[in-house]
Amino acid sequence: MLAGMSATAGVFAIGAPAIAKAGRPVITHGVQTGDVTASSGIVWARADRPSRMILEVAATEAFNNPRRIVGPAALAATDYAAKMDLTGLPAGEDVFYRVQFQNLADLGATSEPFVGRFRTAPADRRDINFVWTGDTAGQGWGINLDWGGMRGYATMQRNRPDFFIHSGDTIYADGPIQAEQALPDGSVWKNVVIEEKSKVAESLHEFRGNYKYNLLDTNVRRFNAEVPFYAQWDDHETVNNWYPNEILTDERYTEKNVALLAARANRAFHEFMPTRQFAHDRERIYRKISYGPVLDIFFLDMRSYRGDNGPNRQPAPGPDSAFLGPDQIRWLKRELLASRATWKVIASDMPIGLMVYDSRTEPFTFENGANGDGPVLGREHDIADILGFMKRNKVMNTVWLTADVHYTAAHYYDPNQAQFSDFNPFWEFVSGPINAGSYGPGQMDNTFGPQVRYQKSPEGRTNVPPTEGLQFFGQVKIDGRSGDMTVMLKDIDDNVLYTADLTPDPSTSPV
Repeated sequence: MLAGMSATAGVFAIGAPAIAKAGRPVITHGVQTGDVTASSGIVWARADRPSRMILEVAATEAFNNPRRIVGPAALAATDYAAKMDLTGLPAGEDVFYRVQFQNLADLGATSEPFVGRFRTAPADRRDINFVWTGDTAGQGWGINLDWGGMRGYATMQRNRPDFFIHSGDTIYADGPIQAEQALPDGSVWKNVVIEEKSKVAESLHEFRGNYKYNLLDTNVRRFNAEVPFYAQWDDHETVNNWYPNEILTDERYTEKNVALLAARANRAFHEFMPTRQFAHDRERIYRKISYGPVLDIFFLDMRSYRGDNGPNRQPAPGPDSAFLGPDQIRWLKRELLASRATWKVIASDMPIGLMVYDSRTEPFTFENGANGDGPVLGREHDIADILGFMKRNKVMNTVWLTADVHYTAAHYYDPNQAQFSDFNPFWEFVSGPINAGSYGPGQMDNTFGPQVRYQKSPEGRTNVPPTEGLQFFGQVKIDGRSGDMTVMLKDIDDNVLYTADLTPDPSTSPV
């Protein structure tokens, strides 16, 4: 059933240590897939020398009658990494793939194969099961082999999700990893360390090194080989709380221009993540993934198009109060209006009504839209525009998923409790970190009427280590026949902390 598929390929740059046998390339960071649709998926891998990516694809784990695809050359200028866009795949079926690299200096020498699998999105109404979280390797909490490495990824994998949404802070480019970090009980957290993570990332090589670091973890590599990865970014892929016009005052940085740092960070993000890029805008991160007739996912970018961080009190919308930017808002409205899926999941890299400060000294400045109780001001204009549009155009069954704040929560947005009430009620679920320090809880802003239905956090403590178990992810299950959605907030031990059972609006339910 795979005979009609095709592939397009692009080569990208990554770096990693590896000890190679003479003549034979080595696959240095495992394999991963991403941006999987009903007919396509991105496959990513990296070699250690000039070589050509070779892919075998089959419908069974035994690789009976595989199709062989000759892929791109991975060269030194791109640090020997490559990704292929497999197209023409059958909907709703398992795809098994086997990656090798052929040495361009010795065509008879090929790497040991790496095997992975993924399932394409369904074309019919099937059950869907996925997970989401954010915040990997933050606040100095890296790969601790004595603790089992990044255990949260193993926990998520045990749930056998169809795919994974990483809601941002996929790396902490501004957070060096040291060999040891003290724990509150007097013991020591011991990190795996590499040179690229010994300082803040400024060069392209150092940004790449942050992704390389996470891929050293066995749990992450196993997860990537089994679970398609849908990635978005937030701030720590570049530097904490950044905005495009920013000039840094942080003494750790010799390069102060955030626009330049962000350009390097964006390139590294797309090099290391199995993202499908746009020919006309290769830096773009916002996009829609259609996952069958039950689900569409809209990935936002609240970072790249914003105005400067500040008090966020502008009375009218404009460039200074931009959050998503006009092009992204037009795209989101257009795609929401065109969507015929039962559920519209909006994957947001920041929460809506939870206040995220940039500076906690007066005059307060803010990171996201929330700026304190009261009417719509500042970046809240973008959110009000989208919520009002959805109500006027009867865009139903929207659920917002996010991370960023390093604790887990369920928020119900109620127009009857809001200062701005021109919207239909909806849910927002927050979950993270997956391997970083825990914080929270945060203050809520009543502009859009958020009601805290559940939260679990360190209760005011800061940078609580992963050893205390306050690491979180969310799991979503959708019944293909009824369209009912179940959202579970879970901890690192897979305990269910909170469950919300959501029923779609009858006008969009299956007949």
